[in-house]
Amino acid sequence: MIREYVDESKPDLNSIAPSYSKGKHEKKKKPALDDLVQYVTLHIRNPIVLSGIVMPFVLMYLTAFYAWIFVYGIDVHYEAGLISVAVIAFAQILSLLCCYWSVHVLAFLNCRKVKIPAEGVLAKVVPTPNNGSSQLVHIHCSKLANGEQQLYFVFQKTKYVWDEEKCTFHGIAFPVHEILSHYSRSRGHETEAAVKIAEQTYGLNEMKMVVPEFYELFIERATAPFFVFQIFSVALWCLDEYWYYSLFTLVMMVIFECTLVGQQLHNMAEIRKMGNKPYSISVLRQNKWRQIISDQLVPGDIVSITRSQNDNLVPCDIVLLRGSCIVDESMLTGESVPQMKESLETLDNLDVELDMEGDSKLFVLFGGTKVVQHTAPTKDAIRAPDGGCIGYVLRNGFNTSQGKLLRTILFGVNRVTENNLETFAFILFLMVFAIAAASYVWIKGTEDPERSRYKLFLECTLILTSIIPPDLPIELTLAVNTSLMQLSKLFVFCTEPFRIPFAGKVQICCFDKTGTLTSDNLMVEGIVGMSDDINAIVPMDRAVDHTIQVLATCHSLVMLDDGLVGDPLEKATLTAVDWSLTKQDSVIPKRGKLKPLRIFHRYYFSSALKRMSVLAGYLVPFSNDIFYIGTVKGAPEVIQNMLKEVPKDYEKTFLEYSRRGARVLALGIKEFGQMDAQRVRELKRDDVECNLIFAGFVIISCPIKPDSKSVIKELIHASHKVVMITGDNPLTACHVAKELRFTRKKLLILTPGEMDNEKNIKWHWLSVNTDAAYSLKHDLKDMLASYDLCITGEGLNYLKDNENPYMQKILQHVTVCARFAPKQKEYVITSLKHLGYYTLMCGDGTNDVGALKHAHVGVSLLSTAPAKLRRRRDVTNGTGSITVDTGSSSSGNTTRNTGGNRSVATIGSNSTERRNLMPRERAILRHRENLNSTQARLQTELNEIYEDTTVVKLGDASIAAPFTSKTSSIMCVNHIIKQGRCTLVTTLQMFKVLALNALISAYCQSVLYIDGVKFSDMQATLQGLFIAACFLCITRSKPLKTLSKTAPLPNIFNFYSISTILCQFAVHFGALYYLTQEATARAPVREGKVKLYIDMEAEEKQTFEPNIINSTVYIICLALQVSTFAVNHKGHPFMESLRENRPLLTSILVSSALVLFLSLGLSSVLTEAFEIVSFPDDFRNTLVLVLLADTIAAFALDRICSFLFGETRQTSKIVNY
Repeated sequence: MIREYVDESKPDLNSIAPSYSKGKHEKKKKPALDDLVQYVTLHIRNPIVLSGIVMPFVLMYLTAFYAWIFVYGIDVHYEAGLISVAVIAFAQILSLLCCYWSVHVLAFLNCRKVKIPAEGVLAKVVPTPNNGSSQLVHIHCSKLANGEQQLYFVFQKTKYVWDEEKCTFHGIAFPVHEILSHYSRSRGHETEAAVKIAEQTYGLNEMKMVVPEFYELFIERATAPFFVFQIFSVALWCLDEYWYYSLFTLVMMVIFECTLVGQQLHNMAEIRKMGNKPYSISVLRQNKWRQIISDQLVPGDIVSITRSQNDNLVPCDIVLLRGSCIVDESMLTGESVPQMKESLETLDNLDVELDMEGDSKLFVLFGGTKVVQHTAPTKDAIRAPDGGCIGYVLRNGFNTSQGKLLRTILFGVNRVTENNLETFAFILFLMVFAIAAASYVWIKGTEDPERSRYKLFLECTLILTSIIPPDLPIELTLAVNTSLMQLSKLFVFCTEPFRIPFAGKVQICCFDKTGTLTSDNLMVEGIVGMSDDINAIVPMDRAVDHTIQVLATCHSLVMLDDGLVGDPLEKATLTAVDWSLTKQDSVIPKRGKLKPLRIFHRYYFSSALKRMSVLAGYLVPFSNDIFYIGTVKGAPEVIQNMLKEVPKDYEKTFLEYSRRGARVLALGIKEFGQMDAQRVRELKRDDVECNLIFAGFVIISCPIKPDSKSVIKELIHASHKVVMITGDNPLTACHVAKELRFTRKKLLILTPGEMDNEKNIKWHWLSVNTDAAYSLKHDLKDMLASYDLCITGEGLNYLKDNENPYMQKILQHVTVCARFAPKQKEYVITSLKHLGYYTLMCGDGTNDVGALKHAHVGVSLLSTAPAKLRRRRDVTNGTGSITVDTGSSSSGNTTRNTGGNRSVATIGSNSTERRNLMPRERAILRHRENLNSTQARLQTELNEIYEDTTVVKLGDASIAAPFTSKTSSIMCVNHIIKQGRCTLVTTLQMFKVLALNALISAYCQSVLYIDGVKFSDMQATLQGLFIAACFLCITRSKPLKTLSKTAPLPNIFNFYSISTILCQFAVHFGALYYLTQEATARAPVREGKVKLYIDMEAEEKQTFEPNIINSTVYIICLALQVSTFAVNHKGHPFMESLRENRPLLTSILVSSALVLFLSLGLSSVLTEAFEIVSFPDDFRNTLVLVLLADTIAAFALDRICSFLFGETRQTSKIVNY
């Protein structure tokens, strides 16, 4: 990112660091404890016997056993008693799991509240929104060196201490708000006791990130609600003699979860590498310099900082007391430009408070940054034996800037649970029908007094669990993994695959400007303001001497061994004037008559001052005297007040070029002439920055990336709201927004106006060219009809503090956010989420990390990557792959995963075990092997892609962003949204198909089951294989090349989905009922009572006698499933149509032909294989016509529901135009 002289544009490093303040600052966040913790409640565990998961259930067990034994009798009600005990056990296990899933449930059931903390007491810590999940942590007690007792707890690596006076916890007050003279006079910790107290108060400088053991993460996943439900289903199947099928399903699920845990461990190991490695450092303790390990540092230590070697980084946050440094802060901020850091000894006034958010950033070395070069202190004061710069430790451990960033990555956002909640609600919706079916079976089944109640209860429970196919998670994951593969071929990598469907729901796309929409390649257009013609830009080679001298000297560039380092803007201007810089801070013209200049003193750029100045000089010819000049550059409105004489069209000129989107800097020069050394030393900044001679405006443009305009156009056409969130000045940001067609309306900027009588600044809306102004009370709807809005960071703060309801109303209508600090970017994203919008954030630096992490979809562009990468074609399979070669290959995960899957296949392929399986189970086994091999192949390819790519550095934001693009083009945003829409539509249609299949099977397993209708193993097997083939084909769908104007529905719960499912089921139910009745009328009269499957002996279960009823029902069920897939497949405008998805089309056509052949009896071989009886001629015609009418009616009703309720999301009113 480029330095802005108009205002603050640099990343706010202190916004990355935690704000621990004293007294009054802590009260500001009420009712929240601080930025991280919302509130804390204290609890103490109840004895195990009295806990909510033991005592109530003991009473229930005793009651149940008493009633079973003494009231009803064991022999008479043996099965009912067993079922009652099983239900109580199930409720107890569910309560136990709820305690594991929710801290609040755990505290409610197993703890009681207390008011005063003590050792052994638990603290329930509830974080502020978007800062992780609640935890129950232990209160610790430690005795300080001064004899005091300290009660504290640690939450998310942050220590909170009990304050007895205020009866509350507070964060540690680090010494970051002292007067500057306090640091300057400090001699470090002068006694061993002081060191001990500091260690106990602040802790050591450790950043330990423990990667959990494999089994810990596996247990966490294995206790997830969905997985627990599947285990429960498997246990029921085991009770119903489905041993092999059940065990195979269980192993399959465990292998799948192990694969995900392996990926999670790999990501955690990468994050762990980001922590500082301890190294030896010089520290002043007890007035002696000594070597200690950097992880032993505590606030208050005086340390020596030298140039970073062997990847040693600045160990903690340090304020420089003596000496100067050039620091690479890209590890924290993504800022590729090394920053100059000055020491407090350069200041004259030390009676001001340290402000790490403001000007004091110039004096602070932030933990995790790299010292590129250091200059030892020159004055006679404290000197380190290694010749390093002297610094004072401010914060250590996870409280530093780097620590806060790592905590954001580790704990920042709860895992997205919306999809899980939606799935759960969808299952509950289907469960209503399953309960009705199970109730029907129970009522009808109990009419026979001889029937086993235990087996009947088991059958009813199996009906409930059969609603959810056990391979549902695998089939849904296949769809997501296919999307991962498609994205990886476009050089987009995803660390959180569950976010892919969210990309299909995105409504607002937010972009950073510099480095994202525009390139970093600055162009110096020339100089204006030196003539009466404001449109005349003077090229640099024709600029006047004063202008050249200002641009050649007024900069903070440094020449290192690696070359010139510094702000790209200053490098561009130095190159434009064709001067070169030496290591001795001299600037020499490459050609021309001007004399070389030497820089004697720099007064660095400050966001508050909005300018920088330099004292330079050159040798007077034929003497050793130096002629001194002062050069200044900065924001035009600031420099204006320093000029001796202001040109006539000064304001008009710089505003004109700002509106055109150019960066405008005003230049000034002052001639001091010859001065003695004493006068030079005493010269103050104010002496340089007054009575300046105007030297023109330098005009610098930042070109827009070539494909930014087309991407924005496509996004707006696809009904997205696009927003720019940048640290740049509002006029430039508005110009870029107009250039990229973010809006076709004019823009209004929220601007501070005059003070009112109560000395409050009145804010109003002002157009870019100042020809229109509106008060905040003006009708918003009327204003938005003609204008779009731009707010600044300062304006956001004003609205937040004074006009919060108004801000909530306008936020979704804002198109440009300018002068925004990182925390403000994050605030906009979280506010839009709270307003109910799905958000996407695209940025290129870690100063966007909060916004990237909190957006539903965060996309990080690699700032060093080319705009486009060439695709390499794989010789073996013709797929595109990435041309990144790191020379290392760690394929351990791939081998292990494939091996694990192979072991599952071995279970199925073992000939002895296969023979023991029923035909249906063998077919299901083959279906699962098919799913398994597809999953294994995708997983292997993904692992190879992730392992072949270079580990992305922290400064690239990719570890914190769910999506990372290996190109610097924003085209990846469109790819992600296209793939997200495709995956979302695929997932929704899979749910619809599953719902219809579940409803049909619920009817078949209840009403028809009680009537004695059942399928043969071969019939059930082939039907299952057909469903599996269709699901696999659906998951392989690919998105279209362009984004459609309409967006898909965001979730399954909408009028269209529910109505079409119910209408289609009604049609299918009608067809099924009518044809069953017709078949029953033609069937021979049944003799004796119906014998259910549970009533049969083992030998009877192996035999199957086809008849007209079960043959009819089988053909109907097969036809209904064909109809379900054909009717509910949604192709255009989001993905390939049915004609383009050849595998799915083939599956449906083959199945349709099969239904036709079986119905009409065209092939005796097929009817024998499927065990179908021959139908009477009149019934064949009826069967075919009804099935055809069923498909047509289902399709027609689906279209009617689509017309009435719409199957696409309504276009939002907030879109740009």
